[in-house]
Amino acid sequence: MDKVYLCLAHMSGNEMKYIKEAFDTNWVVPLGPNVNAFEEELERFAGQGKKVVALASGTAAVHLAMTCLGVGKGDEVICQSFTFAASCNPAVYLGATPVFVGSESKTWNMDPNKLEDAIKDRIQKTGKKPKAIVPVYMYGIPAYIDDIMELANRYEIPVIEDSAEAFGSLYKGRMTGTFGRFGIMSFNGNKMITTSGGGALICPDEETKRKVMFYATQARENKPYYLHEEIGYNYRMSNVCAGIGRGQMTIIQDHLRHHRRIAKMYAEAFADNEIIRYHAQPEEYMDSNYWLSTITFETPESNTPYSAGEEIEPCGIVNEAMAALSDQGIESRPLWRPMHTQPVYRDAPAYVDGTCERFFKKGLCLPSGPCVTDSDVERVITILKDCVKK
Repeated sequence: MDKVYLCLAHMSGNEMKYIKEAFDTNWVVPLGPNVNAFEEELERFAGQGKKVVALASGTAAVHLAMTCLGVGKGDEVICQSFTFAASCNPAVYLGATPVFVGSESKTWNMDPNKLEDAIKDRIQKTGKKPKAIVPVYMYGIPAYIDDIMELANRYEIPVIEDSAEAFGSLYKGRMTGTFGRFGIMSFNGNKMITTSGGGALICPDEETKRKVMFYATQARENKPYYLHEEIGYNYRMSNVCAGIGRGQMTIIQDHLRHHRRIAKMYAEAFADNEIIRYHAQPEEYMDSNYWLSTITFETPESNTPYSAGEEIEPCGIVNEAMAALSDQGIESRPLWRPMHTQPVYRDAPAYVDGTCERFFKKGLCLPSGPCVTDSDVERVITILKDCVKK
């Protein structure tokens, strides 16, 4: 049997048309007609009058958002702990310190209560406000962004929404990534759409978009020669990669429908299972893209209370399930290990209560991408049910 991947890239068949245009016109460098058209399509997709800059990666988008907000040496940036490192590493690139905030148990995203605790405590301890707040939409499920934005507005701290995993997810009918000052998109090979690699930054207006483009093209001044008054970066997307993205946009609605249908299959299959619990969006006004479907195993071992400072690993049933799936050529993986438990961030401030540590210990990501078939899902379900019976 063919290997089943978590989220393998799926081509529409239209990508080659735009790639061929790039080669035929010799626009194979960064910038070009495909980049311009791709950005326009992303702006229409995001809505809210937002502007978009296509970039080399989602990480580059986070970095440029922080750059535009003036994050620098001695500053602090509030980051979600339960996520991938790309959400917080750019703060360190700029000489700032990430301050990690834990998750609430419904969405697995940034806990607004802990966020306020962190803001108050950092102001008391440092005498100044954090420079930005970076909530993340884990596996496509929106955070309680209204609550986060209320706090951000009250304390006048800009928000960078990391929507890398939530391309196409909606919160009260509005696209994620459009609530804060900036929003992050990712087009890595395993995301909802791909440009082979790449990302984009959602900006509030045309002036900010021009500023982002300036930093993304080495901060070159408008002179007939190379003049640099600020540090810039080589972060622009190539015209070839943007051609892939244009082809992908023709089938994004198909991808969204597929991921949501796969999620429904998993949810229904595990609805009455006492050990396997499917992680679904907790509110009717949330419309997740279900980039990756996730489950937790509810056993005495997996729910052992976490002790602060304890070394954490996926629990036994998670490892057994991964091994059983792998034996049948099916990819799975644990949830993100919280950033505040990573050795590289052991000294960073953290406002947590063990919630995200607990989910890391007992959670698993399941195949969900557009190449995953109904029969693949049925195999996964059967293997997991057999595993927990043992």
